[in-house]
Amino acid sequence: MSVREILGRLVSQIPDTLTGVDRQRFLESAMQTLPRKQVDVLKETVNAFLSRMAVNGASDIDLGGVGCRGRVWYRVYGKKCPDETLGPLSEDECDALCHSILVDSQRAHLFEHRNLDFSYTMGWDGQSHRYRGDLYFDLDHLALNMRYIPNRIRPFKDLELHPAAVKAITLTYDKQGMTLVTGITGSGKSTTLDSIIDANNQTSDAHIVIIGSPVETIHKPKRSIVRHREVGRDVMSFKEGAVQALRQDPDIIVIGEMRDPDTIMTALEVTDSGHKVFSTLHTASAVESIDRIIAECPAMAQSRVRERMADVLKCIVSQKLIPSLDGKRVLVKEVLLVNPSVSAAIKNDNTGEVYQMMHEGKALGMNTMEQDLKRLVTKRAIAPAEAVNFANNKRRMEELL
Repeated sequence: MSVREILGRLVSQIPDTLTGVDRQRFLESAMQTLPRKQVDVLKETVNAFLSRMAVNGASDIDLGGVGCRGRVWYRVYGKKCPDETLGPLSEDECDALCHSILVDSQRAHLFEHRNLDFSYTMGWDGQSHRYRGDLYFDLDHLALNMRYIPNRIRPFKDLELHPAAVKAITLTYDKQGMTLVTGITGSGKSTTLDSIIDANNQTSDAHIVIIGSPVETIHKPKRSIVRHREVGRDVMSFKEGAVQALRQDPDIIVIGEMRDPDTIMTALEVTDSGHKVFSTLHTASAVESIDRIIAECPAMAQSRVRERMADVLKCIVSQKLIPSLDGKRVLVKEVLLVNPSVSAAIKNDNTGEVYQMMHEGKALGMNTMEQDLKRLVTKRAIAPAEAVNFANNKRRMEELL
């Protein structure tokens, strides 16, 4: 039986009166009556959509919900477009395809929370490929985004970090302290963090604990033991994972994202206990990262958080992916290294001074986003207009140009 026939039979059973979660629960029950081979056909259809990502160089795929207009969408070099050769598919048909790649515990979480973060692995072309998925409701139907996680980890040297920054984030040189990789969604934070983890894995005889939601890249142990703990699967939360890690004799603790006050406070405490901690934050600049961490915490605790962060913070790499002249995208970043002057500015609540310290700190391994944009313009990697468009400080950018 073809995928169209299977989907047609499923959709025809859904009563028109059902909406929202009730509609999805009915579809789930209907799918449980299907022979296993037919469910596998639906799952293989989704896998076929995913396998196209490696062929067309896509980073993300979107499927389902009213917003996709019955098409499968791919993001290629930052631009999201529908694949007109696939589909069209109705919202109910997309719902069934989404259900086909879930297990019962994932469906239960989805129905309760209306959202599900998960990892997904499929075999294709003789290799195992991993994806980070987010499934959510869109006007009563299911919408799916999946991000492709390349098997190849970006070489650490490709980050082109100053030797001082390399020492700050490498366990061989510095046994403790917090390093943050920040940027907006889709800026390549996970790719950079994986490069840093891999560099430590290759150079340090250590124990690395990675807590992710979900876990993306699987790091094969090289010189280090590497543990992967997925939130909701191996541990209940980032906070619990970080606290539990302290009893697991770690050298490096990787907290996938500092997304709430509890996680932020725990990350600072874990770092303060003498460990090396890496994490990510959804902010556009190094200075904004410092301000965000402090602002996320309760007002009564902000003074203590400021003091602790000034003591444990080692490095912030804030980055963006911007269109390059060859039609692809290129990494641009600013780097803040916390020296005594930066630490004092944080403690004294004078973070406004930190930008100028970065601007004048080239010899110390620091640079602003605008300085790195100017470097790429000089190399003829990006257009001047793009540099101004993506700058955090547009007035300073125009002065540099």
